[in-house]
Amino acid sequence: MESDMNMDWPNLARYRLENKKLDVQSNNQNRVVFMGDSITEGWSQLYPKYFGQRGYINRGISGQTTPQMLIRFKPDVIDLDPFVVVILAGTNDIAGNTGPSNIKMITDNIFSMSHLAKAYGIKVVLSSILPVYEYEWAKEIKDVPSIILALNDKLKEFAISNNMEYLDYYSAVVNATGGLMEEYSPDGVHPNIKGYEVMSDLAEKILVRILD
Repeated sequence: MESDMNMDWPNLARYRLENKKLDVQSNNQNRVVFMGDSITEGWSQLYPKYFGQRGYINRGISGQTTPQMLIRFKPDVIDLDPFVVVILAGTNDIAGNTGPSNIKMITDNIFSMSHLAKAYGIKVVLSSILPVYEYEWAKEIKDVPSIILALNDKLKEFAISNNMEYLDYYSAVVNATGGLMEEYSPDGVHPNIKGYEVMSDLAEKILVRILD
């Protein structure tokens, strides 16, 4: 018998009730949805005032990869009729959370989410992947910093060529070895409160410009 996870691999049930409670027609002129994995989900938990004060909607799910996000992009982003979506994805793909992946597979999924948003008139903010030196749960993945650099180059190029915003968290928090600065992370992958403060400032500069 299949497990509940296998029956709902993209975790469509995670935000189903919350999505139903949202009034899609209310204040969607300034509605912002953040789509992502644990880095996005943890943002509301460790630094809740950023989302609470602005009414931004967090649709991050811990551990998720880009194919899972692509499947739930319609109910968790498009159906909410936001003005802007901020996409932060890809680090769990590199770590192999749902199987082996490569740069093209990852970027294809992120680009597909971006094209979907654009087709529905949603403005896209495409985020850089945060730096990681090594995944503790996937130490067999070698030269992670080089993979992330290559991915971020692709994401930036795509954003510029498609008239989308590129949100560069990477440059603000990377250390000399290509990992995440210790002052911003407890484990080299996930931000702490100080890390989220930096990310919030960078995100807000772009969002204020778009929303104004």
